[in-house]
Amino acid sequence: MAETPTAQTASLEGIEGELLAAVAKAPDLNALEEVRVAALGKKGRVSELMQTLGRMAPEERKSFGQAVNQLKERVGEALDAKRETLGRAALSARLAAERADVTLPVREGPLADGRTHPVSQVADEITEIFADMGFSIAEGPDIETDFNNFTALNIPPEHPARQDHDTFYFAEGPDGTRPVLRTHTSPVQIRTMLQKKPPLRIIAPGRVYRSDSDQTHTPMFHQVEGLAIDEETHLGHLKWVLEEFCKAFFEVPQVKMRFRASHFPFTEPSMEVDIGYAKVGDEIRIGEGDQWLEILGCGMVHPNVLKNVGLDPTRYQGFAFGLGIDRIAMLKYGMPDLRAFFSADLRWLKHYGFPSYAVPTLAGGLGQ
Repeated sequence: MAETPTAQTASLEGIEGELLAAVAKAPDLNALEEVRVAALGKKGRVSELMQTLGRMAPEERKSFGQAVNQLKERVGEALDAKRETLGRAALSARLAAERADVTLPVREGPLADGRTHPVSQVADEITEIFADMGFSIAEGPDIETDFNNFTALNIPPEHPARQDHDTFYFAEGPDGTRPVLRTHTSPVQIRTMLQKKPPLRIIAPGRVYRSDSDQTHTPMFHQVEGLAIDEETHLGHLKWVLEEFCKAFFEVPQVKMRFRASHFPFTEPSMEVDIGYAKVGDEIRIGEGDQWLEILGCGMVHPNVLKNVGLDPTRYQGFAFGLGIDRIAMLKYGMPDLRAFFSADLRWLKHYGFPSYAVPTLAGGLGQ
């Protein structure tokens, strides 16, 4: 027997009272969600009431449907109000429980975390020292002509440095010559002398390439070479420049130097330069002790080199020197293996690298 409209209304009022009471008693947002599902979900109390509409007469269906919709709206409003109340309470509880110590220091960020590679740092140190002596920086391409890399520098065709086992060559060009990855930065000196007239005073830092690899050699490394050309420069000037450089670079008041006779095709006379040091434990102290360490090669520019660039060797003379940036960095900062310079190991860089703001200056100190 179907319920009368009066009985149906009473039933809806009872259901509404139950649902509103459940909403009011919900202690938190999770419990309130459970009440919502039980009331308005697909299988909830209100949905079940809507499903009975199909069994009613048309006139009953209209009035009962309106009553159920009104019930749904009132329950929904009660749910929204309770949700807002519980949300504010949850936020207040969270704010009361959580604390942020605003006195903690701010994280320094990428500018402080980043590191300058030791090769770049040492190159800047060397540049700073020679710039103070009046040397300018000259640059040239990594891929050179055979003339600039060998012939102009008085290196004969049979010299070992010209052999494939020691040098990286490119394919032969239409003119029969083979471009080469420069084996030193001396070609920059040739380019400078061909483009400018003396007096000249330059340094040429950059990458160079040789077919060699072990603990103290890599196929690509960094070198800086210096050149001074005028009408009065002599060997005494060369010795003074190198002595002042070593004192400034190693930041010592005095340094012992030894010039040993050697041979380079592009200088005459040619010399290897040693500096005195003492080893205390694992530390190398420059300027102390009686041990010797080779650091660079140098000499007076060979007359044939001057002729090859169109300068009169009876009028002009000068000196040249060259040293490995990577090796001198190893010596100054105690790095044991040259291969680690190019391993892209972030741990190594964080240990040996320099802060980005540590710009070397003679006044402020080079190795900051």
